[in-house]
Amino acid sequence: MANTIVNSIEDFDNSRQKLFKLKWFVVSLGIITSLFVIATIVLAILFGIERNKTKPDSLFVVNNTDEICSSSYCIKAANTFLESIDETVDPCENFYQFTCGTWIKNTRIPEDSSDRNRFETLQTEVTYDVIDILSTSSSINDTISIINARKLYASCIDEETIEKNDVNEILSLIDREFGGWPILQESIWNESKFDLIDLLVTLSQYNSFPLFNVLTDIDEKNSSIYCIYMGQGSLGLFDRSYYINESEITRSYRQFIKGIVTAFTNNTSINDTDVNEIFEFEKAIAENFLNTAEQHEGLFNRTTFGNLSTLMNTSFDFTDYLQRAYLLGNVTLNDTDIINIRELKVLRNISMIIKQNSSRIIQNYLIWRFIMNQISHMPKRFRVIQQQFYRIFIGTAIEKPRPIKCANYVNSNMGMVVSRLYIMKKFDKYSRQESMDMIKNIRDEFVKMINQSDWMDPSSKTVAIEKVQLVQQRVGYPDGLDSDNITNLEQNYASYIFNSSYMQNILTMLQINAQNNFYKLRKSVDRNDWAYAVPTDVNAYYDASFNDIIITAAILQAPLFSKDAPKYLNYGGIGVAIGHELTHGFDDIGRQFDKNGNRLPWWTNETINAFNGKKKCMIDQYNNYTVAQVNISISGEQTLGENIADNGGLKEALLAYQNWARIHPNMDKKLPGLTKYSAEQMFFMNFGLTWCAKLKDQAARLQTQIDVHAPNQFRVLGSTSNFAEFDRVFGCKPGQGNSRQNKCHVW
Repeated sequence: MANTIVNSIEDFDNSRQKLFKLKWFVVSLGIITSLFVIATIVLAILFGIERNKTKPDSLFVVNNTDEICSSSYCIKAANTFLESIDETVDPCENFYQFTCGTWIKNTRIPEDSSDRNRFETLQTEVTYDVIDILSTSSSINDTISIINARKLYASCIDEETIEKNDVNEILSLIDREFGGWPILQESIWNESKFDLIDLLVTLSQYNSFPLFNVLTDIDEKNSSIYCIYMGQGSLGLFDRSYYINESEITRSYRQFIKGIVTAFTNNTSINDTDVNEIFEFEKAIAENFLNTAEQHEGLFNRTTFGNLSTLMNTSFDFTDYLQRAYLLGNVTLNDTDIINIRELKVLRNISMIIKQNSSRIIQNYLIWRFIMNQISHMPKRFRVIQQQFYRIFIGTAIEKPRPIKCANYVNSNMGMVVSRLYIMKKFDKYSRQESMDMIKNIRDEFVKMINQSDWMDPSSKTVAIEKVQLVQQRVGYPDGLDSDNITNLEQNYASYIFNSSYMQNILTMLQINAQNNFYKLRKSVDRNDWAYAVPTDVNAYYDASFNDIIITAAILQAPLFSKDAPKYLNYGGIGVAIGHELTHGFDDIGRQFDKNGNRLPWWTNETINAFNGKKKCMIDQYNNYTVAQVNISISGEQTLGENIADNGGLKEALLAYQNWARIHPNMDKKLPGLTKYSAEQMFFMNFGLTWCAKLKDQAARLQTQIDVHAPNQFRVLGSTSNFAEFDRVFGCKPGQGNSRQNKCHVW
């Protein structure tokens, strides 16, 4: 859902005496707060009346203050809008600038970030909650898993010990298990002991797959079992476009490599030849990699382990490599095990590149890529060098504060352990039920849209409706995570045992993640599993293999959702997100999976052809958008699935809100200072507000190259300009800047 990506937890151990002493302060503060709220309401109303004068032709003006919401939430929400919208811009010409213009003008991107957006702000708030959870001293009642999560966090923030231990642990690993690093050892490196498969298997033990990515996941043809997926690995510069021409980034990257090597040895006369050969080897690989747009269809060559060598037809022995790698998870591969090969041609070309290069170059490159991924965990002198490169590459001038980095690391690796405490301390259970009610309402509208579609034949409509009605909704957190029975949770994290050495802990975590990946091949599929997010991620997603949507606890925050918010804000926020995820089940990829999560033909050819015609309109629309900041056009093919979901989700959420408002008339009140805007206008304005973003040039370029989401302004402009209801609500005419004459519709 999100492009990218707080109050402290109270001390519940306060004594009754402390609470008694606080009582007078709370009462006094309540009186002061009440006076402040009253004053704020009056000022907001006066301010709103004054702003209303600027548009005497507004569609809907409410002068009766009885219809104004005066709660503290509504006052805060109103201030957020008034600090964001730019009423000098006509919403019919550029709705994104109308909703975000003032915010963009006044927002400054911190030096430790490459962008600023609503989702990142919400995630930071959650991260501070996680910091509080992990910083709390363990008690006798704490589980072993939370004790180890806190140990991991403590080792991460203990920079004194990190500096003291230096890089001895990682250097020992390189020499002992990886066969050394020639660029450090120079002439004493023993080339005769080089064995590529040995090295790749050992790297995979530490979850490192620079050349070939190997993943165990749900079989796309049979969602009841796991299978092996294999495809191209990763690049230091992410996308092949960065390697085409010599630039400040490529020069900085080579300097980055040299700087890190120098930091290991204090030898300033590092051989530039080795550095250049590392870069040229990676460049050769990059030239063969598919970019994000080319990967979009996600088609695979399906084979079995027994037939793998025949399909690959390369000098590199993929069969031996996979067999030995899966043994790390105590899995012996059988000839009948399913393997889905993505980017087959790329893998064959990499095999040829390997054959054309010396063992020294390959060893140097593979160790470099492993080291590169560990630098953020290493002593400060290494991180300073990394930051110098990041300043050029992604635009960040300094590191994020250490507690934030450490909390994010623990959360990304022990998310369910952290999330259990988070939902117990911070999550309002009411939010879960209301979100489920909204999902039902939005699902009902999607069913109506399918029924009313003029391009689907009756049989395709029937199976599509059946699929959407079977979509499972998982909101907030997995069932049982808040219960006292945590046996399964503790079993899942039984191997997560940590000590005071941060680098040792990092290497342990890498091995755990690798083992989990391989071991999973023989596990039963748990259709209740949250595979791609944890409750403390500000995120929502649709899983085609399970035909379910997940809405995390962390995303159920303002401006997307609040139990105290008028419903037009909730439907314009989390409601659109819910609709977006539902629609993913019927975008260009999701529509290929049936109700059981199997990638099988289940629409008629007539309906598929009609769908392809619909999607072409949307591809052409988004191909014509250019990110003026960096003068780069976005790819309608690369962003197609997200664009279909954005357009469908917006429609479903508005229709659901309109239906709710008919059933519950006159329940939603206006926000102070914004009374001239109708409930429907505020629905759209909250949708736009959600996507306000500001990026540094480096981040803007990177987003267009690798992100499957359109840049935020086009997520707003694209979907609103296709929606006739937006035109009606704001009085727009087709042909204006924010109202397309040829509106693109899939759903």
